[in-house]
Amino acid sequence: MFYHDKQPEKVSDKFSFTEGPASDKKGNVYFTDQPNDKIYYWDWRENTIVEFLSKTGRANGTHFDRHDNLITCSDHQGEIWKISKDKKVEVLTKHVEGKRLNGPNDLWVDKHGGIYFTDPLYERDYWVDFKQEIPHKSLYYRNKEGEVTKIETFMQPNGIIGSEKFKKLYVSDIDAGKTYVYDILSEGKLSEKKLFCEMGSDGMTLDKHGNLYLTGDGVTVFNAEGKKINQIPIPEDWTSNVTFGGEDHSVLFITASQSVYILPTRVKGVK
Repeated sequence: MFYHDKQPEKVSDKFSFTEGPASDKKGNVYFTDQPNDKIYYWDWRENTIVEFLSKTGRANGTHFDRHDNLITCSDHQGEIWKISKDKKVEVLTKHVEGKRLNGPNDLWVDKHGGIYFTDPLYERDYWVDFKQEIPHKSLYYRNKEGEVTKIETFMQPNGIIGSEKFKKLYVSDIDAGKTYVYDILSEGKLSEKKLFCEMGSDGMTLDKHGNLYLTGDGVTVFNAEGKKINQIPIPEDWTSNVTFGGEDHSVLFITASQSVYILPTRVKGVK
């Protein structure tokens, strides 16, 4: 239905833990190796992996803005960064009401330049003298002026993806084993959340038909009504995240444990 008669192809397994895949305007997919504090990208024309940046603030989840800057959840100091293609770094957010964020995990950038991001708490062994300053784990919105607003608190918010086409925002509460959906009403304004499915997720993406791809034990696909329609097995302990890349955004790019995989599909990612 969705896929050519192929198995996911392992492109490389030289990493410690891969995360945060995001496709740029050319279809190259950038992703993180957080334990090694590096960002790489997959060059789809050559099917090769290229190192982009080291010292990334321990980048985790990422997303490209409309100007092709890579926005990263860099949790070493609880920050959100903007990284240009020529590797200039700007710290966009580090505090909410004067308090350090727990550790931004994943994000999605809307058409206004605003950023929805999740801020769970996974204490890292590389954090020095960390003290939790925000007692809750929440979903936030940072508008283009830099003002940050808390939207909602979860047990452990993690994966997030949105769509301007469908006017939807999906957020996983991974410890609760649930994924929720909001209607996007206007800039930074959401409806009340609704339960989408009884599955949590580390990362997620959408195709142009509104199907949602969740991760953990491989990749699980749900249709727009929240019905499970497919399961893509990945031979790794943990599948962390997924996005669409390639020339016409019809290749599923999957980060899983020490590896990254590609799977050509019959569908395209949503714009």
